[in-house]
Amino acid sequence: QLQLVESGGGLVQPGGSLRLSCAASGFTLDYYAIGWFRQAPGKEREGVSCISSSGGSTNYVNSVKGRFTISRDNAKNTVYLQMNSLKPEDTAVYYCAADYSDDARCVFYGYDYWGQGTQVTVSS
Repeated sequence: QLQLVESGGGLVQPGGSLRLSCAASGFTLDYYAIGWFRQAPGKEREGVSCISSSGGSTNYVNSVKGRFTISRDNAKNTVYLQMNSLKPEDTAVYYCAADYSDDARCVFYGYDYWGQGTQVTVSS
């Protein structure tokens, strides 16, 4: 069974940091681009960051550039999202998703598999 499991969410004060993990089971992430998405209450889901299958290309939504960093460890079959300088507007459920793709660049659409999400709350 192909599965993505997110972890690392929680409650953090503004300015704090969290590292989200996206672990795959039942398949290897080597050939998949991975995206991180988030959805806040009452808002549409948005793409936050993605990384190509090779790891050579990354992409970020403007609102997180310079604060979030995506990385992958194929040996651990895991992708990470390091989130620094968190703001209350980063509060959302964060999802990771996998897209079977060898494209040099990653995009925020066309993902095949999704995790169940992890809650991130930024509040004092």
